[in-house]
Amino acid sequence: MTTYTSDEALKPDFEEPIETVDYHFDLNRREFVQRLGAGLLISVAAADASAQPRGGGRSGGRGRSGGRGSVAARIHLGQDGTVTVLTGKIEMGQGARTELSQAAAEELRVPLTQIRMVMGDTGQVPDDGITAGSRTTPSTVPAVRQGAAAARQLLVRLAAERWNVPAGSLEVRNGAISHPGTGQTIRYAELAQAADIASVFRQSVPGDIELTPVERWQVLGTSAPRPLRRDLVTGTHRFPSDQTRPGMLYGRVLRPPSYGATLKSIDLDAARALDGVVVVQDGSFVGVAAPTSFHAQRALDAIARRAEWDTVEFPSSDEIFDYLRARAQGGVPANPFAAQVQAAHRALHATYQVAYVQHAPLEPRVALAEWDGDRVTVWTGTQNPFGYQREVAAAFRLPSDRVRIIVPDFGSGFGGKHTGECAIEAARLARAAKRPVMLRWTREEEFTWAYFRPAAVIEVEASLDDRGRLTSWHFVNINSGAAAVNTPYNIPAARSQFVRSDSPLRQGSYRTLAATANVFARESFMDELAAAAGVDPLDFRLAHLEEPRLRAVLVEAANRFRWRERVAENRPGIGVGLACGTEKGSVVAACVEVAIEPTTRQIQVRRVCQVFECGAVLNPDNLRAQIQSCIVMGMGPALREEMRVSRGRMENADFASYEPPRFNDLPELDIHLLNRPDLSSVGGGETPIIAIAPAIGNAVFHAIGQRIRQMPMRLA
Repeated sequence: MTTYTSDEALKPDFEEPIETVDYHFDLNRREFVQRLGAGLLISVAAADASAQPRGGGRSGGRGRSGGRGSVAARIHLGQDGTVTVLTGKIEMGQGARTELSQAAAEELRVPLTQIRMVMGDTGQVPDDGITAGSRTTPSTVPAVRQGAAAARQLLVRLAAERWNVPAGSLEVRNGAISHPGTGQTIRYAELAQAADIASVFRQSVPGDIELTPVERWQVLGTSAPRPLRRDLVTGTHRFPSDQTRPGMLYGRVLRPPSYGATLKSIDLDAARALDGVVVVQDGSFVGVAAPTSFHAQRALDAIARRAEWDTVEFPSSDEIFDYLRARAQGGVPANPFAAQVQAAHRALHATYQVAYVQHAPLEPRVALAEWDGDRVTVWTGTQNPFGYQREVAAAFRLPSDRVRIIVPDFGSGFGGKHTGECAIEAARLARAAKRPVMLRWTREEEFTWAYFRPAAVIEVEASLDDRGRLTSWHFVNINSGAAAVNTPYNIPAARSQFVRSDSPLRQGSYRTLAATANVFARESFMDELAAAAGVDPLDFRLAHLEEPRLRAVLVEAANRFRWRERVAENRPGIGVGLACGTEKGSVVAACVEVAIEPTTRQIQVRRVCQVFECGAVLNPDNLRAQIQSCIVMGMGPALREEMRVSRGRMENADFASYEPPRFNDLPELDIHLLNRPDLSSVGGGETPIIAIAPAIGNAVFHAIGQRIRQMPMRLA
């Protein structure tokens, strides 16, 4: 059991544990002999290593920390003046390509159009770690800025040596270095032709490199447009699903009929008889590759008809929460403040439930694999290119430098594309077929076999004194995680805990991880406590909130929304609610207006006012788009999204029955950015999601007096 208390530093990993698929393919005779060689083989069975060797790419980054290495590991200068920036981060629609281009352009003093980004190619770029946890802004942007500033410093030094003048007397503007005293000017492109430029750029990035202060930003802090927007609008951009290779085949993989089912027997003859079809069975892995996707599906259907499975009992959706509670590791912790609760003027207890949901990315998992001898290249969509590299290398017992992962800009991830099963499956089929193989998961496969946002059971108990002040707080999250589990409110006795459970479904990261569940429960319960104390929800929060940044966004949101006037209007079937929270170093507050349709009892979100602060804003338009997407995405699990399982099978594994928000669900949005140039920039792609669900639930209570303690929210 992992516990956190109010007086402890809460530092959970940004990455919640994800259940990976354990592919362990058999060695064929040739591979066995190659590994044996002419020496003595000593075989020892042991548990899997807890960590694999780190991947290759260009050494120079410091792996997950995105730290300093050589300038050449980060920046390449072309003889035409084009600057190529190398990063292990990826672009999946969140704007990292734009933001990192801005970072390089700012420090190099070049127009944004001169920057070319190479992203997520393990054969070329440093390992900047997984694109998750809102880490690109606070970690990789500084790393790119440091590399670009170091490159500018080296180029200025070259020009100073050429002109025999002090480096401090030179100016840099628009990719050109000039000496005001003599009028001499030289462009980066000319310096790139110097014979020793390669050796110069092999120098390490200095640890004390000076970066451009916020007040002098020219490119950062502006709403720069996306570099590849024309390709996206015209449809010429090639997503991972669009990649091709000469002689490419199309793959399909046999899936169990239900969770936990194991293959009992199979007959592959009918599929093998089909013209041009390659059939692979390697332990429990069965797949096909064929010249067209139609023929691949036809071959898979022939196999599926002759497959026999052993099935197991599996809990249904209606049993999930009891299942998680019963399997909480160490049991559900007792409230250590029972004495305060017993002696309190008023005490409340509530249980909240949050369902499993899928990420529903625009582009399902896809991978194109091609072997060249004992080396494999995979084109795929992933938030974790070097993690994929390690997974593929482990599955095929290869050194990491013989696996190359290339990540074209792809169609979204939302925390759902961290594990490499599709890449491994494509590589297995390609190795057997001896030709490149494209494997595209169907939407049904994506909904069923990709990992889920964890379900949660959350127990909360608190006590109030006779003045309506909180005296104790006990919060227990079962299963979903520790992100944002701690309360930001000032409470004399507080304990927040995360307890692991035995999840029946495969689960892992989601946008802000478990913060969506924890903030929903905490902010909903804060409203319940406010009602018990007879205090306005805004006043109740402010009375217990000292953190200045969180107070600032809450007050600003309430003022912009006209909170007090709207509360006083008391319109039938119309309610307003608010919520706030902090995660990933940023703060957010939301005010919501909802309407309850009297006949269908449907909840309509009519208006959202959200205020967000994440330090110094790097790109206002892109940040605003991130906030918009967070609000809309957060509305889905709040109102409708939920994976339903029965007899081990998904009941709603398609967009006809699993309903993310549609256009007609969109509310009026009033988004306000609080820019703090005095603070370091932190990520903005996740935290804005956490306040929307509890604000909706609180607005429903204000409208009709009914408290909803589960997501998705349903009115009986």
